[in-house]
Amino acid sequence: MLGFLERHRLIKKGLASGKVRRRQSENELTQALEAAILPKCFIFAGFIAGLALIIFSSADSQPAKSFLIGLLITATAIAYLWISHPKTFAKNSRVLLIFGVFLVHLTLLKAALFLSGRVLHDLQFGELLVPFAFAPLICSVLLGRELGLYSAIFASLWGWDVLHDIVETPDAFLFMSLICGFIAVYVTLQVRRRSRLIRAGVFVGLATWILALLFQIIPIVWEQFPTLDWTTIAKYSLVAIAGGIFTSMLVGGSLPLLESLFEITTDISWLELADLNHPLLKRMTIEAPGTYHHSLVVANLAEAAAEAVGANPTMCRVGAYFHDIGKLVKPEYFTENMSPDRDPHLELAPTMSALIIIAHVKEGVDLALKYKLNQEIIDVIQQHHGTTLVWFFYKRALQQQEDARQGGKIMNIREEDIPEVRDESFRYPGPRPQSRECGIISLADAIESASRSLEKVTPQRIDQLINDIIEKRLEEHQLDECDLTLREIKLLGDSFKFTLRSMLHSRIAYPGDSSKDAKDAPATKTPQRESGIPPVSAA
Repeated sequence: MLGFLERHRLIKKGLASGKVRRRQSENELTQALEAAILPKCFIFAGFIAGLALIIFSSADSQPAKSFLIGLLITATAIAYLWISHPKTFAKNSRVLLIFGVFLVHLTLLKAALFLSGRVLHDLQFGELLVPFAFAPLICSVLLGRELGLYSAIFASLWGWDVLHDIVETPDAFLFMSLICGFIAVYVTLQVRRRSRLIRAGVFVGLATWILALLFQIIPIVWEQFPTLDWTTIAKYSLVAIAGGIFTSMLVGGSLPLLESLFEITTDISWLELADLNHPLLKRMTIEAPGTYHHSLVVANLAEAAAEAVGANPTMCRVGAYFHDIGKLVKPEYFTENMSPDRDPHLELAPTMSALIIIAHVKEGVDLALKYKLNQEIIDVIQQHHGTTLVWFFYKRALQQQEDARQGGKIMNIREEDIPEVRDESFRYPGPRPQSRECGIISLADAIESASRSLEKVTPQRIDQLINDIIEKRLEEHQLDECDLTLREIKLLGDSFKFTLRSMLHSRIAYPGDSSKDAKDAPATKTPQRESGIPPVSAA
C-alpha cells in the first residue's frame, strides 16, 4: 500500500510514468499445488473412489474382487506413469487430466451398456456403441503418442474389469478396446485439422465393425447365408461405425475446453495461431516490414530444422512469427527497419543503444500478454536471445573506453574517472532456452540475422557462418537447458545449411539489349541482377 502511494506521489510530480508494464501472473499457491504430493494423492484417491462407485453400482456378481483387480491396475498405471513419464507425473495438472479422462471414459462405457440394456433391451447395441477410443484420442492429441498408447492399454484393462460381468464375451471386449485404441493413436499421430479427428472416428468405427464380425457380436452364420436377417445386420453395422464417428465428434468438442483448462496447445491451435492476419503480424507488415520479413525467414528455417530432429515444427513456425514483436515499440532502432540515410544509434551512447535493443524482449512479452498469446509463445519471446551479449554495442563501448583512456593520458585524466564498461549492461536477461523448440528458434534467429552480413554468398561461407554460430552458442552454454543432444544439434546445422543455401542461391545474369546496356551500363563490370536491383558492392 505504501509503495502504491509513493508511486502515485511521484507520478503527480512527473518523476514516474503512469504506465505499468504487464507481468505474467505467478501465483505461488498455484505453483506449489502443481508439484505437491498431497494434491496428487487426492487425485488418485478421487479416481479410486469413482472406480469403486462404478463397480459397486453395476450388476457384478463379485464386486469386491473386481474392485481389488481395479486397485491393482491403478497401482500399475501409477507406477508406469512415474517410471516412464516422470515429467508428466511431476505435474499435478497433467495427472488430473489423464485420470480424469480415464474416469469419464469408464463412465461412458457403463452408460452405453446401461442405456442399451434398460432402454433398448439389447446389450449388443451397447457393445457396439461404447466409445473405445475416447481416452486414447484425447491423450494422443493433447499429450502425445506415448501417453495415447498408455491410455489405450489401461483404459482397456479398467473397462474389462468394470464390464466383464455385463458383456457376453469379456475377452473379445478387451481385445476390441485395445485394437481400437491403438488405431485411434496411430491415426492421430499428427492432427493438424479437426477433420482428421473425424477420419480417426471412421477408422475406429470400421475396426469395431470388423472385430464385431470376427467375434460374432454381429451374428453372421455363413452356413445360413440365404436366410440371414440382413436388416438386423445392417442396423448393427451402422451402429458400430457410427459409434466411432460419434466418439471422435465428442472428443473434438471437448478439446477446446480441455486446452483452455489445462493450458495445452495442440497442433490444431498452433495452425490457428499461424494465421498471418493476426493483428500483431499485420501491424508488423506496416510498422516494421524488415522485422516481418526476418520473422518469416526464421520461421522457414526453424520449421525445417524442427522436422529434422522430431521437434514440433508448427510450434517453431508460430513462435518464430511472434518472437520479435517487441520491436514494434521502436522499430526504427533495429537495423532491418532503419532508413538508409539515418542511423539513430549514432546519436546515442552504446549503453543506451544496448538498452533499447535488449528492451524489445520485455516489450514483446508485454504485447503478448496484451493480445493474450499463449505461454509457449511468451517463452519463445523471453528465451530466444538467452543471456547473450549485444556484441556490436559492447565492442563500441570498449572502443570508446580505450579512446577515452588514450585521450586521458594527454589530458591527465585519472583512470578511475573513465567510465567502466560492464558486460552485464550489454547482456540479455534470459532465461536461456528451456525447450527444444526455443533452442531451435534461437539458433535460426541468430543464423538468419548473421547471414544478412555476408558480403559474398557462397555455400562455403554459409556453412562456416552456421558452424561458427552453433559453436559460439555451445561455448557460451546457451543450449545447456533445452534438451538438445549433440547429434540433434548436428542435424539442426545440416538443416540450416540446406535451407539457407536454397534461400540465398545465386541467379543467372541474363543478357540485355546491347545498345541499351551500352547507354545505361554502370561503371562497375558486375552484371545487373534479374530483379533489376543494382548490385551491392563488396564494400
